[in-house]
Amino acid sequence: MRVYSAEFVGTFWLVLGGCGSAVLAATFPGVGIGLLGVSLAFGLTVLTMAFAIGHISGCHLNPAVSIGLWAGGRFPAQKLGPYIVAQVLGAVVAGGVLFLIASGKAGFDVSDGFAANGYGVHSPGGYSLPAALVTEMVMTMMFLVIILGATDKRAPQGLAPIAIGLGLTLINLISIPVTNTSVNPARSTGVAIYVGGWALAQLWVFWIAPIVGAVLGASVYGFIGGEERSSSSSAGVTEWTSTPQKKATA
Repeated sequence: MRVYSAEFVGTFWLVLGGCGSAVLAATFPGVGIGLLGVSLAFGLTVLTMAFAIGHISGCHLNPAVSIGLWAGGRFPAQKLGPYIVAQVLGAVVAGGVLFLIASGKAGFDVSDGFAANGYGVHSPGGYSLPAALVTEMVMTMMFLVIILGATDKRAPQGLAPIAIGLGLTLINLISIPVTNTSVNPARSTGVAIYVGGWALAQLWVFWIAPIVGAVLGASVYGFIGGEERSSSSSAGVTEWTSTPQKKATA
């Protein structure tokens, strides 16, 4: 349960920190942090949690990441369900906390967006459904390539959280104007249920596209960087060895 609790807490922080920065600080009069600040906030939530809980649960914080790691041979199928449940619950609780904070200001209207993801008239830049699908798939694909590469045994050790956090920052810088950036079904769900209506009607895009993108990312990295796999007996996670024909147990 400590592993699943870690995923709950980590995803809670991602949604509270990332979506909270968008709802509370992005447009604050005179000193708002803007798109750059929101992008950094999302990246920093992942970076900080990767150092805090990466050694406990792997710090997925994202159903698409868990599925992508499974597709890449890094994660056991039997843990997918509990991980995804913990991630979604953490996101929903964070959305609730953010709603309570935001509603403390006179004139707050959750239907204005509440950092929900959308396309068409609900896209920050008015982008279409096909544009949203392509954006979410490609961004999540590249996110998985970054994650799988940065955590490869052949990569510089101890620096993965920095690469992954900066990777998510870059993804947000690119795609906030298109979809408000999801690449994470839990993040999307955590705020959509409070917005309701259009946000729930469009939520399917932000489950399907990131998951498809994650599987594609696992395939891409498997092609460009794959090695013989070895079992991790302690964590139940499959990792990559740096030397073919040689098995290592972590």
